[in-house]
Amino acid sequence: MTFHLADTAYRYDTPEAKETMYADLRSQLEGLVHGETDWIANTANFSSLVFNTMPDLNWAGFYFLHTPEELVLGPFQGKPACIRIKRGRGVCGSTVDKGEAIVVPDVHAFPGHIACDVNSRSELVVPVFVNGAIAGVFDLDSPLPNRFDDVDARGIESLVRILERTRA
Repeated sequence: MTFHLADTAYRYDTPEAKETMYADLRSQLEGLVHGETDWIANTANFSSLVFNTMPDLNWAGFYFLHTPEELVLGPFQGKPACIRIKRGRGVCGSTVDKGEAIVVPDVHAFPGHIACDVNSRSELVVPVFVNGAIAGVFDLDSPLPNRFDDVDARGIESLVRILERTRA
């Protein structure tokens, strides 16, 4: 199977434009992971697809639960990142505790935010589940404040659900 990344400049200034972008991303992701069960390969390609397709990101990647109390850096795109995050710390650790997506319009206003990249201004973190249990998170950072909203959270969640099926 041949896979081609769409060379589309996406807008995200309206909910409708975002929905179109996420529909396209779902289609591309389905093609990318079709028939592939290697988790590292799929999460690496997932990070690359999102990072290289979505506008105004400066980081996109995974943190996986290494122990019940610690997340460890997984495949990502962007500048080098924090390697270990304690459960409950920062947006990623808080997402593990909460078990649902967290949208942060201004990371400087989030108590305990971990600044891996000082240029990040907003963040979206979505939990990743394997066999019904939280296995980690997918983290997006942007240099723009208010970059992410509930449409983005639902869109990224829909992509993560496709990825999760490759692990089950």
